[in-house]
Amino acid sequence: MARWDHVRANVVLYGALAANLGIAIAKFAAAAITGSSSMLTEGVHSVVDSGNQLLLLYGQHSAKRPPDRSHPFGYGRELYFWAFVVAILIFAVGAGASIYEGWAHIEKPEALRDPLINYIVLGVAFALEGTSWAIAIKEFGARRGGLGWWQSVRRSKDPAGFIVLFEDSAALLGLVVAGFGIWASHHYGDPRIDGIASVVIGLVLALVAVLLAREAKGLLIGESADPLLIEQLWKAIDGRPQITAVNHIRTIHTAPDAVFVAISADFEDALTMGEGENLIEAIEAELKAAFPELTSIYIRPEKRADAWIAPN
Repeated sequence: MARWDHVRANVVLYGALAANLGIAIAKFAAAAITGSSSMLTEGVHSVVDSGNQLLLLYGQHSAKRPPDRSHPFGYGRELYFWAFVVAILIFAVGAGASIYEGWAHIEKPEALRDPLINYIVLGVAFALEGTSWAIAIKEFGARRGGLGWWQSVRRSKDPAGFIVLFEDSAALLGLVVAGFGIWASHHYGDPRIDGIASVVIGLVLALVAVLLAREAKGLLIGESADPLLIEQLWKAIDGRPQITAVNHIRTIHTAPDAVFVAISADFEDALTMGEGENLIEAIEAELKAAFPELTSIYIRPEKRADAWIAPN
């Protein structure tokens, strides 16, 4: 049952992996038969995407390791490292190989051959990529609540979902560009257009890689929890009569579904040390019950005059 739950939770990654492996084989076969530069580029693109899904699955597996002496907060952020590696691979291998192959085809264009097999492969690839994209859209849309798509990406702490969404979107756009490049090459009798299509695909991949690297960098450095969660924590603590003021609440994601929170609060002066300890234990128990994602809670009694309040 646990194994099935793991597969179901990663349906986006498994769906994308299955689609890309099959598509890559078909694209390389079509490129070998027809000599199409953009089709070869698309084959490399699918191989890179397949490798990316494997890296993300490995990252998710590694991130589930329990805390130990070397990593007391666990290994959750290892997933963010592999997400950054994925962005580098898309840029260096996917975009780099596409632009290089396209430029080489422009410099030394090959004679045109029958494009029918290319159109067949592109059609099948579009259907498979479209299915993977639809799954990614559905899964990501179910998690975004009332937020806009871009805002949801910026706030998301799970890179697997939006990476596949970006990859599949780039793949669909790349298929359209490749199809147009092949058609235009034959229509105008100029094989260099096929090479130009490869360069355009490479530029699209480079843009996607930069966007993914930007998001992965923020997660690696450490991003705070959702503002709504912080607001709820503030209200839960500030509502206690023994707390005269909440100085600050600082959070950081140690994994997509794990948050460390540090709270500074001004306790009533009349509280004894024992009463303060009991109050802290009660607050921690209440917060963990209400917010399961809080894996570590640190509460510091501190006079408001002595606390450093971060500027807005």
